[in-house]
Amino acid sequence: QVQLVESGGGLVQAGGSLSLSCAASGRTFSSYAMGWFRQGPGKEREFVAAVSRSGTITYYADSVKGRFAISRDNAKNTAYLQMNSLKPEDTAIYYCAARIANGSSRSALGYDYWGQGTQVTVSS
Repeated sequence: QVQLVESGGGLVQAGGSLSLSCAASGRTFSSYAMGWFRQGPGKEREFVAAVSRSGTITYYADSVKGRFAISRDNAKNTAYLQMNSLKPEDTAIYYCAARIANGSSRSALGYDYWGQGTQVTVSS
């Protein structure tokens, strides 16, 4: 069992930056691949980024590639999502998720534990 708590969301103008954190407690953090997903108003939850257990392999949705960066610090039991050049269409609730199985996944069904989410609002 692992508990995930996101932080760092807020209101930012278009072109600005935000840094999200996902603090984990419970089982050994390094045994989980981590992912970030988001759900905008009236939209389904969508994949944003994922990082392997070691942090050496990352994956991104095309919509955020080159603007967002996922990372993790296993010593601090924390995953991060650095978001730059934000756009109004990035407005959503952002969720972090942990995956038990080996490898990473772009599907929400591939993750076993979820945080409560943090709101990100980008104004135009």
